[in-house]
Amino acid sequence: MTFNRIFSGAAFVGKIGSRSVFTSSKPDSGNPNWFRVGLAFGTSALLWGLLFKQHSTDVQEYKVRNGLE
Repeated sequence: MTFNRIFSGAAFVGKIGSRSVFTSSKPDSGNPNWFRVGLAFGTSALLWGLLFKQHSTDVQEYKVRNGLE
């Protein structure tokens, strides 16, 4: 067997096995999973809230350390 023939076979197998094993069907964009949508937006809102709270704490500490308040 030549190298070219082996490489062609490997490329052929690679194309066949390229489909993801985690995808059983295409997602239905007309009927979204509202639980996952809510979870994503809820998590994002929670993280933004924690970020603003931490920022406020950091600004307050900065002012106290530098005698601005």
